[in-house]
Amino acid sequence: MKRRTKTLTSAALLVGSLALTGCGGDPLSSGDGDGDDIVIGSQDYYSSEIIAEIYAQALEAEDFGVDRQFRIGQREAYLPELEEGTIDLFPEYTGPLLQYWVADTEARLSEDVYAELEASVPDGLRVLDQSPATDQDSYTVTQAFADEWSLTTIDDLANVTVPMTMGANSEAENRPNGPQGLLDAYGVEVGFTPIEDGGGPLTVAALTDDDIQLAIIYTADPSVAANDLVSLEDTKGLFLASHVVPLASDNVDEAAARVINAVSAAMTAEDLLELNSRSVNEELPAATIATDWLSEKGLD
Repeated sequence: MKRRTKTLTSAALLVGSLALTGCGGDPLSSGDGDGDDIVIGSQDYYSSEIIAEIYAQALEAEDFGVDRQFRIGQREAYLPELEEGTIDLFPEYTGPLLQYWVADTEARLSEDVYAELEASVPDGLRVLDQSPATDQDSYTVTQAFADEWSLTTIDDLANVTVPMTMGANSEAENRPNGPQGLLDAYGVEVGFTPIEDGGGPLTVAALTDDDIQLAIIYTADPSVAANDLVSLEDTKGLFLASHVVPLASDNVDEAAARVINAVSAAMTAEDLLELNSRSVNEELPAATIATDWLSEKGLD
């Protein structure tokens, strides 16, 4: 486990790593030939691990050395390591990351969130290009309900003339994106039913059984594709924008950044949903999913 710290332990590990690579030929190095591996981390969550593995394989394809440090945990665990320089690259999400550093942010729409995030990142870190891929809370309906009422955006809910009920965790009832928030922002009135599984199978079952007509579910949740659901576009930013964004230390040079930015540009919201579905439904390892996606996009 090679990390850029000045402790005796890290020094010993570095020597051991160099000795091992020496047995098999030249050690992996970055495109600039500086001999340092790029340490890539991920959250303890399958979606984060898949994206981190895509970063790793894309960099390796361009002859950068990488050190995988996956499934670290939540932001409280890994952000200090990034700030200390022991992790170099991490797949993140714009809105939640911004709220970590700016809890009272008023930014909601994609470009506003990204701009404030760029300005809020601590010294020694930067965000690379955000991806079109998103994974965020959304108002979700069945495809049948969307077809019946021609729904693509939350605005379109104003044209629905039958009573609607929203289903979500009980605390959502009083949150800004609960029924009152929907009424204030979009002029749409709905009832509320608490379902305590965070947009999980109970919520999905209630939606597909028409016990509720509107649910709060993550846009990249595999249940969306598996159950023919539709995430409505939030044109007014009721939900905080949450695009995939690479968080990088100063150890990630411009050549490596270009590789990662190409990955971000190629990844769509539909791609992320498919990647997550392959993990959950096909139970494939992150490495296999990453390899297939990079090949499909011509980035291998």
